[in-house]
Amino acid sequence: MNRERLMKMAGAVRTGGKGSMRRKKKAVHKTTTTDDKRLQSTLKRIGVNAIPAIEEVNIFKDDTVIQFVNPKVQASIAANTWVVSGSPQTKKLQDILPQVLSHLGPDNLDNLKKLAEQIQKQVPSDGAPATAAQEDDDEVPELVAGETFEAAAEESNANPAS
Repeated sequence: MNRERLMKMAGAVRTGGKGSMRRKKKAVHKTTTTDDKRLQSTLKRIGVNAIPAIEEVNIFKDDTVIQFVNPKVQASIAANTWVVSGSPQTKKLQDILPQVLSHLGPDNLDNLKKLAEQIQKQVPSDGAPATAAQEDDDEVPELVAGETFEAAAEESNANPAS
C-alpha cells in the first residue's frame, strides 16, 4: 500500500497529537435475541408450561378482535399467567363473529345477546349510524347558496310538514 495513505489513516485514528494514545473504539454488539432470552428465563422461573394443539386465540377488545392463528401458548396457572406468541391480526368484531359463534357454549349465549343488542343500537336497520340530529325534530335546515339562515328558518317554520 501507499505509505502516505497509511500515515493519513493512522493520523485519523489518534485522539490527540503525536505520541498520544490511540482511541479505543468500542464495538457495540446488541443482539435481538437478548430480550427473548430474558423473557424466556423469566417465564421459566414462573414455571410456565407449553400447551399444545391450540389452533386459534382470539382476544376481544370493545369492537375489535386480536386474532392469533396457530400461536405458541404457554401458561402458569399458579402465577395466573398466560403467554400467547405468534403473529397477530386485528379484525373487526362483525367480521369474525360468524366464525366465533360455533366456539361459544350455552353459558356465553347471554353475553352474545347483549353484544348483538349493542351492535343493533350502533347501526339501525337502514345501515346508517343513528345520530341525535336525525331523531330531533328541531334540526337546523340546510342552507342554499344566496339564501340567508333567517330566511331558511322562517321557511321551515312556515311549512312544519316538510
